[in-house]
Amino acid sequence: MEDPHPTVDAGSREENATNQINRAFRRFETPKCFGARFRLFAPILAGATLRERIFSCLGALIGIGLTGLLCGLILGNGPHVPLLVAPMGASAVLLFAVPSSPLAQPWSIIGGNTLSAFCGFMVASLVHDPVAAAGIAVAVAIAVMSVTRCLHPPGGAAALTAVFGGPVVASWGVLFPLVPVALNSCILVGLGLLFHRLSRRSYPHVAPSRPGNTHGTADTPPPLRVGVRNEDIDAALTKLDETFDIGRDDIERLLREVERQVLAREHGELTCADIMSRDVITIPFHATRDDAVSLLIRHNVRILPVTDEGGRVVGTVGLRELIRPGDGLGDALSAPATASPASRAIDLLPVLTDGRTHAVIITAMDRRVLGLISQTDLLGAMGRLSLTARGPAGELAAAA
Repeated sequence: MEDPHPTVDAGSREENATNQINRAFRRFETPKCFGARFRLFAPILAGATLRERIFSCLGALIGIGLTGLLCGLILGNGPHVPLLVAPMGASAVLLFAVPSSPLAQPWSIIGGNTLSAFCGFMVASLVHDPVAAAGIAVAVAIAVMSVTRCLHPPGGAAALTAVFGGPVVASWGVLFPLVPVALNSCILVGLGLLFHRLSRRSYPHVAPSRPGNTHGTADTPPPLRVGVRNEDIDAALTKLDETFDIGRDDIERLLREVERQVLAREHGELTCADIMSRDVITIPFHATRDDAVSLLIRHNVRILPVTDEGGRVVGTVGLRELIRPGDGLGDALSAPATASPASRAIDLLPVLTDGRTHAVIITAMDRRVLGLISQTDLLGAMGRLSLTARGPAGELAAAA
């Protein structure tokens, strides 16, 4: 059964393991005194770690090497058969060092290099002054890449290569943008896809979709009703009047994650054990559907944890699942969202506001049910913390 719900425990363990790896690699980072004295040599990419840089170097080594090898096998060797064009080196930097950049996506690499090479070739055939042709070629390449949504910085180098390529470009003529430029680009992107897949990195980069309204109404989903909004991002970008190498959806995702981290920092001491309900109404797996409906109505709860003979949770069931046709509880089970008692309560916020999950089951290591946190439990705890943070005056004002 596929689990549509995130498990807070697994996510926390994976995050902790990643943080430990990054801390280990940071031992080899540039010392702070060195970075302070030579700021020009300090890393400039947010989120970059030594581990990511090592992967980037390895990817570029494999990508460029195999691209040249494969092109040699396809085209053969000869003085007028370039195995690689220079812009591929710059494309490899983007592809392997910043794979989430909009400038490093497959269409950006293939389309940007190929169309720019066409632009350079056409300009060189029309403008015979090499200096003028170089400037015009790069300018036209930027315009074409912008219109076709494949802006790629190495494309400027591809345009210049077509202008100054000499006999190699002349020997291929109008086919130069296709062979070797497009061929190089396609092979490099293919190798990049394979490398990132094997190294479990996301490529092509697709920002997670915004949460939708699961009730079929026109209302904005609850997580998007407060905090950062689309118009706020648009206003900030207009105010700063700069172009950033990050997609707009990624900006929104980053800012919302920053908001969650601020909440976690301010209320991170609150654990699931502090706010969970401990007298949990459960139902055994062998019970009937009528038994489940009776318990749900009698105790006025949304879901029931379904347990095996050892008290371990195997799923959850609610009235929504029970109206579906079926024989026993097994046909109505939904995968449970679970967390450990030591997990931060604030980490349940994204789960309990996704429009589908009404409660998180708190379990021991062996998945025995220890407690349950509902949306009401978390809302009550967060509301109380908010009033406490504001002090007695805030509580009196809220009561008034």
